[in-house]
Amino acid sequence: MAERPRTDAATSARLSRQRRRDTKPELALRRLLHAAGLRYRVDRAPLPGLRRRADVVFTRARVAVYVDGCFWHSCPVHATHPRNNAQWWADKLAANVARDRDTDRRLEEAGWTVVRIWEHEDPTAAAEKVVRAVRADEADEADEADEADEADEPSDYRS
Repeated sequence: MAERPRTDAATSARLSRQRRRDTKPELALRRLLHAAGLRYRVDRAPLPGLRRRADVVFTRARVAVYVDGCFWHSCPVHATHPRNNAQWWADKLAANVARDRDTDRRLEEAGWTVVRIWEHEDPTAAAEKVVRAVRADEADEADEADEADEADEPSDYRS
């Protein structure tokens, strides 16, 4: 990516106020997940050594949730493209999207489920999507445990 262009003071001040965590969409999602009885970690790297932090992490279920901002992650519905320093911003936003796909790939290869939610999505629908992912993983773990128990029992077991 090219060298960062000079920015006027007003733009710099506005961008420095952008929250990295605890955004309104993220807080709304977390409230609903907590109300559904789920417990989670916040702003945590799902994998050791991966410098990419998920917004909500379910460590036991191995589910990582990202609440992506429409501007920063190039939402297909709401993405905008700055006119000042247009090429630099195009490169920057494309790199963000590429990093998102790389993160998804790495986590999935490590056995994680990745849930991506756009900031404009309805929080209730987003929470339902996360709950389904977490509960599906919990069900898979229970099935694996049952299969392991069955494998330990002799097939001609008599009381």
